[in-house]
Amino acid sequence: MSPSTPASASLSLVDGRRAPALRLGDPRVMALAGALAHTTKLIGGFSNKTPRPLVAALLGEPYGQGRCCYDLRRLRRKGLIVRIEHSNTYLLTGDRQRFAIFYTKLHNRLLRPLLAANAPPAPLSLRQALRAIEHHVDDYLAEARMAA
Repeated sequence: MSPSTPASASLSLVDGRRAPALRLGDPRVMALAGALAHTTKLIGGFSNKTPRPLVAALLGEPYGQGRCCYDLRRLRRKGLIVRIEHSNTYLLTGDRQRFAIFYTKLHNRLLRPLLAANAPPAPLSLRQALRAIEHHVDDYLAEARMAA
């Protein structure tokens, strides 16, 4: 990528490799954050097998080994976990707890109530305000794409 090429907001390069974003509000990322918060007490680290049943339970759908490997790779490239050399075991970094707590609190305290407020029986004025916000955000994103 040349310096003049605009960087995608959802993609960064770590050691020359793609590091896909951990999107806020994505159910899979939220479940992964919850699983990370649950594994904070593991002293010897965790393997691919550890978060899979936790994430599957939080998602309410199967969560296979391939998806878990991909997500662990994303977490490693974002610096939230580190891999122990010569093993398939990961340790959580100091940022992992802040990440997990931030994501889960933000989802539970802000996103879930806002998404629920967009449907009846929420007051009409609140639903209209949310539609207006959504309209302005859509317009802003459309203008940003045109400028790029």
